[in-house]
Amino acid sequence: MAFNGTWKVDRSENYEKFMEKMGINVVKRKLAAHDNLKITITQNGDKFNVKESSTFRSIEIDFTLGVNFEYSLADGTELSGAWTMEGDTLNGIFNRKDNGKQLTTTRIVQGDELIQNYNYEGVDAKRIFKRS
Repeated sequence: MAFNGTWKVDRSENYEKFMEKMGINVVKRKLAAHDNLKITITQNGDKFNVKESSTFRSIEIDFTLGVNFEYSLADGTELSGAWTMEGDTLNGIFNRKDNGKQLTTTRIVQGDELIQNYNYEGVDAKRIFKRS
């Protein structure tokens, strides 16, 4: 299972602009740029356990591919949606509870990196994680 392991954020691309589009205030955006996010992923078939640990919070999420679940971003934004798998790519489609707008996310492992892409209202961003 390629996703299994502990991943620490290494760098981000266009993340500030993405967070701005999401409506995250400037103070929280500045803090999020240095959140030291670490993700531990354990996959067992179509079931995933994800532990997120950052400067701001620690949270554990269990989900099954194709099954809707609810999730809160670190800034408090509430989402509902599901992850699916296409080949080696995890695809997440989530709807914000406050405005119904869609946030899409993909995760893929390339070499020793976990690449997480985001799209919200036409703004793309990327966070690249290294195995730790």
